[in-house]
Amino acid sequence: MLEKVLNTIKKFKLIENGDKLVLGVSGGPDSMAMLSVLSKIKSEELIKFDYVVAHINHGLRENAKIDEKYVQEYCEKNNIECFILHANIKETAEREKRGLEETGRIIRYDFFNQVKEEVNANKIAIAHNANDNVETVIMNIVRGSGLSGLKGIEAKSLNYIRPLIEIERVDIEEYCKKENINPRHDESNDENVYTRNKIRNVAIPYIKEELNPNIIEAITRLSNIAKDDLNYLDMQTEVAYNSMCLEEKNLKNDVYNENAEAIIILDLKRFNAENVAIQKRVILYSINKIFGTTKGIEKIHIEDIIKLCNNNIGNKFLTPNKKTKIVIKNKKIIISDVK
Repeated sequence: MLEKVLNTIKKFKLIENGDKLVLGVSGGPDSMAMLSVLSKIKSEELIKFDYVVAHINHGLRENAKIDEKYVQEYCEKNNIECFILHANIKETAEREKRGLEETGRIIRYDFFNQVKEEVNANKIAIAHNANDNVETVIMNIVRGSGLSGLKGIEAKSLNYIRPLIEIERVDIEEYCKKENINPRHDESNDENVYTRNKIRNVAIPYIKEELNPNIIEAITRLSNIAKDDLNYLDMQTEVAYNSMCLEEKNLKNDVYNENAEAIIILDLKRFNAENVAIQKRVILYSINKIFGTTKGIEKIHIEDIIKLCNNNIGNKFLTPNKKTKIVIKNKKIIISDVK
């Protein structure tokens, strides 16, 4: 497995000489295998980097204390700096009116970033594996996702890296046995309450048994094809945007004044000349440049904006949400934030 992980690291340039990582370690098979493999890579100086461990006690399970102690003792035995957070996910979720999964994810990543800043690290390593990626793709398909949902989990996104993303869970479990690692087991993964658990414990085993025993490889192949196609579409979107953009003002990546209006102005004629697939992506690209996110912009909003652009008669506008305004005026598309 060491060689496979090294190949993934090199392919996606996940870890380079001089990096310092925060490893998210729950104590389960995936994160313990990641910790073990990266420890070997470091000790053998295959890549010269450093790391610390971050563990979260979510306060949800009876065995959480045992998991915490397990990770802490492993780190002490191997002289690894370990940071631990005690959180009450249930109480926080109720207070902030969010689901347990979402709350846990927010707290988890906030903590990882805090540790990253504290130790002056530059990357955070998460132990997502090939099965996690397949589960995510299937979840997105079930929810009616577009093409972007098929790409699943990225090997690298911003400062987050996933060294095990090309390793199947069965290989991780075999590695733990071979290396005499006795990881903790999260019994909540056995409960078919959450969508991911139903896909992991019911849907995928059924497909393996009845339809395709190589479902993990098949969906992984689909995911990789989608990533390649999306990378090409992203390039074409940027080319199209640059050809029709007339003005940019007060964007997030520029000198930003939160009290001033952020605006992007596009040439309406050039926009309408593009294929609808590129039109949709240019709208999302523009909104992301203004807000740093496209959250709150749904498929129906994009379709309404395109209709507005295609049926240009006089001055018209749309407000797809409370923050965004789209105006068609003087043969221009004006996208702005609402102050």
